[in-house]
Amino acid sequence: MAKGDKFYFENFSACAALAKSAANYLVECLENYDADKIEEMLVQMHTFEHSADMKKHEMNETLAKAFVTPVDREDLDMLSQQLDNVADTIEEVLQKFYIYNIKEIDPAAIAFAKNLVKSCEMLVQIMDEFENFKKSKTMRSLIIACNDVEEDCDKLYLATMHNLTRNSTDVLTTISWYKIFDCLEACADACEHVSECVGSIIMKNT
Repeated sequence: MAKGDKFYFENFSACAALAKSAANYLVECLENYDADKIEEMLVQMHTFEHSADMKKHEMNETLAKAFVTPVDREDLDMLSQQLDNVADTIEEVLQKFYIYNIKEIDPAAIAFAKNLVKSCEMLVQIMDEFENFKKSKTMRSLIIACNDVEEDCDKLYLATMHNLTRNSTDVLTTISWYKIFDCLEACADACEHVSECVGSIIMKNT
């Protein structure tokens, strides 16, 4: 790789690390949930999302000026957007708790959030390995591991939705939790989309 190419891979690694921090913070918020402090939680969560946005803007500016890139600039742009979307959707989960005035936490939400941490940890490893993707012996297994976590999230989503329907006693509360778990599922999908994007880039360049 050319010396100037390091920016792209360092930027992706930083974005993945921010997503992981956001996921860890989501778990912390849910495990120690206090509805009276939700606005404070949102402020802290936004710092992760905003930092990820800044990394995406840096990528956009660099791509706009670059003459040669390590892989197609369209692929780099797509990966940058997909990574930014992970932090966006994690922030959106916490926003749902504020919007729907959630007072108590469904334990399944904590389990789901912990799975998101696992997904983001996989993304950090994938991005740290991405610079050497042509020689990497672990990249394929990391992508598969990320997809496996998403499958675990799918199973948890189905079971949780079934339980919500079966045990529903209050329509508004049930709808609120439906929306929250839909958003958690979107986070898991966002992580998988990043790993799939990396897989596609590798396929095109090896």
